[in-house]
Amino acid sequence: MKLHANARTCLHGRRLIVERVCVQGWTLAAAAEAAGVSVRTVSKWLARFRIEGVDGLLDRSSAPQRVPGRTPEERVELVVALRRLRMTAAEIAETLAMPLSTVSAVLRRIGLGRLSRLEPLEPANRYERKRPGELLHVDVKKLGRIGRPGHRVNGDRRTRTRGIGWEYVHVCVDDATRLAYVEVLADEKAVTAAGFLRRAVAHYRAHGIQVERVLTDG
Repeated sequence: MKLHANARTCLHGRRLIVERVCVQGWTLAAAAEAAGVSVRTVSKWLARFRIEGVDGLLDRSSAPQRVPGRTPEERVELVVALRRLRMTAAEIAETLAMPLSTVSAVLRRIGLGRLSRLEPLEPANRYERKRPGELLHVDVKKLGRIGRPGHRVNGDRRTRTRGIGWEYVHVCVDDATRLAYVEVLADEKAVTAAGFLRRAVAHYRAHGIQVERVLTDG
């Protein structure tokens, strides 16, 4: 456990306070004097223990609960999904219409600043096409919806955010040019996937690419 910079007690000391008062019958004043803290501090740790158990005795971050300018978690999930397709930061920024600096900062923060941090590809299974449109890769990533910021954003682990369903990131990447087309849709049903593929083909046609073959995981 990383001790808070302003903490007067460690986890062991707080548990000892709880044991002395709740088990051994010490008064708040006696427990406070023995620990070298105020009665108010003893009362605080006892209250946390009664509500949260031992977890309530852990340090809580003094960082702001909200971080202005922090990239929304759902956007971070999209960046991660595209990064795992081995797209560069510039390609991700263009695909998601995000500033390159923001994408780069997100990748550094989650430890994927370098493509080498991803699991290595298996060369034997990689046959890169030379002609644009010769082969499109289509994949779907399932992501949980975010109704409100979770503890990674606001630093508060005391409340849990109930799940509110899923969203499906449909991704299409041209094997030769790595040009990507992405949509976030409500499901991954056949009719939804077919509609996505039609729009993807139209997108590539608008860029002068005639689609010949499609490869999917399904």
